Amino acid sequence: MNAATPRNRLHVIQGQYHISDKPDVVLSTILGSCVAACLRDPVAGVGGMNHFLLPGSAGEGTGEATRYGVHLMELLINALLQQGASKSRLEAKVFGGAQTMSRLSDVGRKNGAFAEQFLRDEGIKIVNSSLGGELGRKVEFWPVSGRARQSILNGSETMKAVAREQPVAPKPAPADDIEFF
Repeated sequence: MNAATPRNRLHVIQGQYHISDKPDVVLSTILGSCVAACLRDPVAGVGGMNHFLLPGSAGEGTGEATRYGVHLMELLINALLQQGASKSRLEAKVFGGAQTMSRLSDVGRKNGAFAEQFLRDEGIKIVNSSLGGELGRKVEFWPVSGRARQSILNGSETMKAVAREQPVAPKPAPADDIEFF
């Protein structure tokens, strides 16, 4: 059975990755400027998806590593290797990287370029990609078979996806708090 039932659907949110070796599991995510890399080893029958917000890596000590591509790409690859995948057999499908807000940052393009370069540097073959554009995407990935399905979001759905991608601002300290430097 190709279609996963709701209990076999795992939603991958920003800063996360999931892997599975179960044929009835589907991983899904909603992307604006973020990128999701879907990797699998067809021989080991295991695959996974990540969802990152920013290209590259966080500066030392920022505590925000899960938002960055390097961290999530490494976590995904290492988790797959621990489940019996071989790096030489990994294949990738890459999605997202839209420029959802014109005249603002082109972080989506940078995310897509980062993911492609990272995979090339690691010797992982990209078998398919859908990067760029101005609209968000809903992506579903079956990690064992490698099947992927993408749905382009309309404008209002894209704006909702973009809102979910915005970093949460820290709450200001109450007025009676004292901060020592």
